[in-house]
Amino acid sequence: MDGRGAPRWGVRLPDVDPHRDIETVRRFGGRLLIPGDGEWPISLEDLGEEAPFCLWVRGPLQLDTTAGLSVAIVGARAATAYGERIAANLGAGCADRGITVVSGAAFGIDGAAHRGALSSGGTTVAVLACGVDRFYPLGHERLLDRIAGEGLVVSEVPPGSSPTRWRFVERNRIIAALTRVVVVVEAAVRSGALGTAARAERISRPLAAVPGPVTSPSSYGTHQLIRDGAVLVTGPEDVAELVGRMGEFLPEPMEVPRTELDDLEPRDRRVAEALPVRTAAELDGISRAAGLEAAAVAAALGRLELRGLAVREGTGWRRTPRAQPRGSP
Repeated sequence: MDGRGAPRWGVRLPDVDPHRDIETVRRFGGRLLIPGDGEWPISLEDLGEEAPFCLWVRGPLQLDTTAGLSVAIVGARAATAYGERIAANLGAGCADRGITVVSGAAFGIDGAAHRGALSSGGTTVAVLACGVDRFYPLGHERLLDRIAGEGLVVSEVPPGSSPTRWRFVERNRIIAALTRVVVVVEAAVRSGALGTAARAERISRPLAAVPGPVTSPSSYGTHQLIRDGAVLVTGPEDVAELVGRMGEFLPEPMEVPRTELDDLEPRDRRVAEALPVRTAAELDGISRAAGLEAAAVAAALGRLELRGLAVREGTGWRRTPRAQPRGSP
């Protein structure tokens, strides 16, 4: 021990029994990690003097390699259906790309992110504010049992420790330090997820946030993060691009639906968009609507007719239904 927190640890020494704690965690198939162990994640060194003295771990995977390519997905406990859907989608999409999802196993966004990763057969890590021998919250016992069996459950406090407010606050720094990027899905103005975001910024972790409805109090915090410089993300492809090395997870180009008007010359498109759909218009009316001379409009109408985009009716012209541009009535 280097003297950090010596007074507060000193009063607890009479109750400390390391051998008992190690035996307890072993009964649950777990282990104790300390700095210098091969499984110790070097990313925790970014915490400096706030780095944990040790980590208690349950699960079949290696923590250092599991956290090597990872993202923290965090957010409000009192999440909306929108937020939980987005968190699950992000978790599943990241897992599909081989990215580990790290969160705090709380109700709401955390649980949805863990479940999303598991649903895709991916890897997820739960960082607890209590001992790894007692799953909290109680409503997530089955979820945490599955994470312990397929992924990893991690805590810096020994077995038997109860969750407390300050332990929730402190575990947020571990979530941030274990990962390459922190994504906040939903957060009210006062939210623990914003604490994780603050910890991420202090150790220079990229920070991202998901926008929500402007009327939703659950998104006030994420909108503030975006205003302050967080990267706006809307899907797993955005998150993967931030997590991976340059060029590792390039998003697919967005496909924009095209219409036959997209291939027209600017003047012909202008005339086509000036044509009515239901009732034919005279040449002079089309000329005024397009802002072009009548001769230029007449030439354009001829070309549009050859392409099947305009039809003559008596002395007037109208657009064919298949030639309607995007956004037209």
